[in-house]
Amino acid sequence: MPSLYKTPLTTLNGVGEKRAELFERLGVRTVGELITFYPRTYEDWSVTEKIENTESGGLYCIKAVVGIPVSDSRLSGNRLLSKTVAYDDTGSMQLVFFNNRYISAMLRQGEEYFFYGKINIDSYGTHMLSPAFAKSSEGTKIHPIYRQTAGLVTKTIRGCVRQALDMLPPQVNDPIPEQVRRHFSLIELGQALRDVHFPSDREALDSARRRLICEELLVLNLGMRDLRTHSRGVSGVKVSADYSDEFASLLPFTMTGAQQRAISDCVADITQKSVPMNRLVQGDVGAGKTAVAASVCYTVIKNGYQAAFMAPTEILARQHYETFCRFFEGSDVNVVLLTGALKEKEKRLVREQIANGSADLVIGTHALITDKTAFADLGLAVTDEQHRFGVAQRAKLIGKGENPHLLVLSATPIPRTLGLIIFGDLDISVIDELPPQRKPVKTAAVNTSRRASIYRFIKNEIAEGRQAYIVCPLVEEGELDNVASAEEYAADLMLREFADIPVGLVHGQMRSDEKESVMARFAANELSLIVATTVIEVGVDVPNASVMVIENAERFGLSQLHQLRGRVGRGEAQSYCILISDSQNQKTAERLKILCETNDGFKIADEDLRLRGPGDFFGSRQHGLPQLSIADFADSKSLELSQKAADYIIDVYRDLRHDDLRLLKAEVDRLFDRGGQNSLN
Repeated sequence: MPSLYKTPLTTLNGVGEKRAELFERLGVRTVGELITFYPRTYEDWSVTEKIENTESGGLYCIKAVVGIPVSDSRLSGNRLLSKTVAYDDTGSMQLVFFNNRYISAMLRQGEEYFFYGKINIDSYGTHMLSPAFAKSSEGTKIHPIYRQTAGLVTKTIRGCVRQALDMLPPQVNDPIPEQVRRHFSLIELGQALRDVHFPSDREALDSARRRLICEELLVLNLGMRDLRTHSRGVSGVKVSADYSDEFASLLPFTMTGAQQRAISDCVADITQKSVPMNRLVQGDVGAGKTAVAASVCYTVIKNGYQAAFMAPTEILARQHYETFCRFFEGSDVNVVLLTGALKEKEKRLVREQIANGSADLVIGTHALITDKTAFADLGLAVTDEQHRFGVAQRAKLIGKGENPHLLVLSATPIPRTLGLIIFGDLDISVIDELPPQRKPVKTAAVNTSRRASIYRFIKNEIAEGRQAYIVCPLVEEGELDNVASAEEYAADLMLREFADIPVGLVHGQMRSDEKESVMARFAANELSLIVATTVIEVGVDVPNASVMVIENAERFGLSQLHQLRGRVGRGEAQSYCILISDSQNQKTAERLKILCETNDGFKIADEDLRLRGPGDFFGSRQHGLPQLSIADFADSKSLELSQKAADYIIDVYRDLRHDDLRLLKAEVDRLFDRGGQNSLN
């Protein structure tokens, strides 16, 4: 039979061109896409309540008999109001419907129905407004609810889905081999597709969702692994000698065990494998990722190649340049800086050094990936702050050499299981240890009544020669009531509490050069206080800054708050983070308490994933993962199950091209837009 993914929706009864256009707004064009258009939630009608036991405002399923015929009346504006009364053995309730001209034909006097909706109780009695309903003799106990669009409601979608499911063959081709399903207790695909839409009970629904979520994450997991394995072939960079000990002797400090393990992982990649290194070094703020990158750069350079280090901003690139110059002092490594801010003559001279090979290590911004920049022999590409650079930008930098090694740095701690999927095209090293000299940032959550004492505290710190940040979530007046505006706030501080102190303002609507100018002045200690939005979340390193105040802290995710806190605590002085929030929400209090109790970014990331889901880690889908239909990255159990299933498949079958994995490989190709065929044939 033809693929259901090629069968148009108009083959279903009741779906003409106009209704098909409405479905297309929901991303559904074919019968196959409708079958995998999973419910967004469910109404559980399996537990009913008696009318006399209901409370106003509660959501209930009530089994009752229609007592009188539906009566219609017209309201102003030609609106239709329909009423009837339903009763059970404990009482009665009025049912009210608006603008439903078919309701009198659908609800018949003397027949019993399930009514599902919100109860309102007032002086006129008990009533339900526009409830969902079904005859008690039919109707499943668990009802699917779908995403809707104007003109296309759940009931209509439900009817179309029933038709689509009837078109499934008795035995659906299953991409997950029977051996794998049996090992992980997964039901077969056809049953899962039927039960996820119309489950007979909660157990059937849970089994269906478990199977479909596992499959989706498994396909994603295997696809990302496949990218890692086959993305770049054999490297043209031949590194044989390890110079990491020699580099360590240049440093005025001893690296932590976690740093040394990360360096060993990288050296093993570049000396023992024929394929290029694709490694993410993930570590908390201040964990020493830059020193790890410098060590790997040193080994590659000493083996006769060049290294490039790309930072997301001009000021960060300059800071990294100064750091690498200090690291390599006393060696013969030539470090150069290439950014857009350099004068054209300076850029031309630097590019000449890069092209003729006299520049060993190039620190820069996006200027590194322009067509004008050509490397003599690029052996290693490093990108800082992974989430600021997409896959395409990494590919451009890699393209400057002959399959060079790639090292990606990230200061955003991500739970391990989630990281294995998000960064499936990269091997991962975690620096889970801070240098012993780093003092934990003392963190406190307070309400706005403490603001005056907070300002006094900031002034005292500034009087001691230190600096401070105040972060606001928004930049324009009137975006939300009671939420601080950075521009207003900065102006107020300059005029009042800090009139005698140099205050700077940084927010996302400023031009890049303006932001960088303010941050450069702050780094040079020309400004004592910065009022900023989250643009400083990943920003300039100012060891002298000792105070971070975050207004409206409830509006930030835990991981984001932790990143902001990481802007202080970089010097020798004790540093402080003050979270200001007047929120009475219990979950907010729980989140802020976590931040006050630990400085461990990985623990915080785990809690953030549990409490808020993965949005904080990704921003606007910069991670570049394919869109998922049913899985949720915050579901750690499913993530772990899919990871185990992927490990099992690789262990048993060795290669995705195994004949038993033909359909699974096709699903991987389809998810990653590589022309695979779906199982619904």
